[in-house]
Amino acid sequence: MSNSTSASTSSRPVRTRMAPSPTGEYHVGHIATLLKNYAFAKKHGGQFVLRIEDTDQERKVEGAVERIMSVIKAYGLDWDEGPDKGGPYAPYTQSERLPLYKAKAEELVAKGQAYYCFCTSERLERIREAQRAANQPPMYDKHCRHLDPAEALRRVEAGESYVIRLAVPENETIRFTDLIRGEIEVASNSVDDQVLLKSDGFPTYHLGVVVDDYEMQITHVMRGEEWISSTPKHMLLYQAFGWQPPIYAHIPVFLNPDGKGKMSKRKGTVAAQSFLDDGFLPEAMLNFFMILGWTPKDQREILTLDEYIQEFDPAEISAKSVVFDLAKLRWINGMYIRKLSPTELKQRLTPFLPTDFPAAQTDRIISLVAERLERLGEIEELTSFFYRPVTVDPTLLHKKAEPAVVAEQLQTTSAALRALTTWESSQLENCIRDLQAQHNWPKSQYFMMLRVAVTGRTATPPLFETMAIIGQSEVLSRLEAATQL
Repeated sequence: MSNSTSASTSSRPVRTRMAPSPTGEYHVGHIATLLKNYAFAKKHGGQFVLRIEDTDQERKVEGAVERIMSVIKAYGLDWDEGPDKGGPYAPYTQSERLPLYKAKAEELVAKGQAYYCFCTSERLERIREAQRAANQPPMYDKHCRHLDPAEALRRVEAGESYVIRLAVPENETIRFTDLIRGEIEVASNSVDDQVLLKSDGFPTYHLGVVVDDYEMQITHVMRGEEWISSTPKHMLLYQAFGWQPPIYAHIPVFLNPDGKGKMSKRKGTVAAQSFLDDGFLPEAMLNFFMILGWTPKDQREILTLDEYIQEFDPAEISAKSVVFDLAKLRWINGMYIRKLSPTELKQRLTPFLPTDFPAAQTDRIISLVAERLERLGEIEELTSFFYRPVTVDPTLLHKKAEPAVVAEQLQTTSAALRALTTWESSQLENCIRDLQAQHNWPKSQYFMMLRVAVTGRTATPPLFETMAIIGQSEVLSRLEAATQL
């Protein structure tokens, strides 16, 4: 059996989907996968569907659905059909579709392609323990597969607890074509008689996803590579129902920024919202996701969403896992920050400005640090010396000159600056450069010493503009404090 196709499109109108489970925060990997499904649907004039897979009621987190939908929109993406919008295949939340799954599972039982299983959890655990002890993969022993159907139905009608399992065909080769990896073959004997319908009436992922993808006319399924091992089970279900399967593309996982292992919470945050909270622009994040494992034919790295939609082809995604390169992400984000107009940048930065940020100087300060911003969340760190007391490291202050020389430089500079009647960057520059020339102080030492004395740092925006914003009184106060070190 196979769903082989070498094309990335089918004869049906293209319909893709994303089907998050409301069991926690939405991962950046989910947004990256969602982007691919969204772009492919838009490229082909199709529909992108949002479906909520909430059949794992034990792990369901209150409010997670709303947060998932909120963060998707915060990234600038949307869906054509979904829980909040409806559509021709509503409802789009699995817990509201339970009668459909039950009917489909019982249809398979009636066809002899699934069966009722009455094994208790205790019996199943004993089987697994014995298999582990024998170094065998844990699989159901098919104890209930050969029960007389009439007897099984009698037990069901008598109210006995049961699940419905798929009767996996024996000694078959299951084949399917992955757009990224080519043809994949799996022996059916290695596939468990998985549960399709649980004792609480909820479907397992396998039944729910196949029924819904078929019923919602999904043509292409792009999902993480962790689902490759589940795809043979899904192909068996398509075969059992007599349905045409979608075209699959299993996307490699992101590796941790250090290149070691699948990206996970143990190595830092992975929540999609947290990157926005840190000051990464959503459009920069999307651009970053676009080029992780895929590049346009001209190899450029900065793309708009519209350009990506026109050029993206899932068949061109690399089959290799890619590192979630934070340095590249910061570079891209910096590029996008510098494309913003001053008004746009100020608007984007406003939520990140600390409460003591000097409102009257906002525009001047932002213009000085804009070139150095890689994240909006860096604004406080890059600007605090403008409006908060600074701490000066004496070692840096005296790095290239004796303390007595530095003290003389500070006192002479203070006297000259105190005499200024206009406190503008051009006057400050003329005054300070004249002092350096008159006294023949080493340029690099003097200007760095002055920068450290005024800001407490060795790297800042241009010195004279910085001093102009800090103000005459505060600069003189800081120079006086530095002379005491």
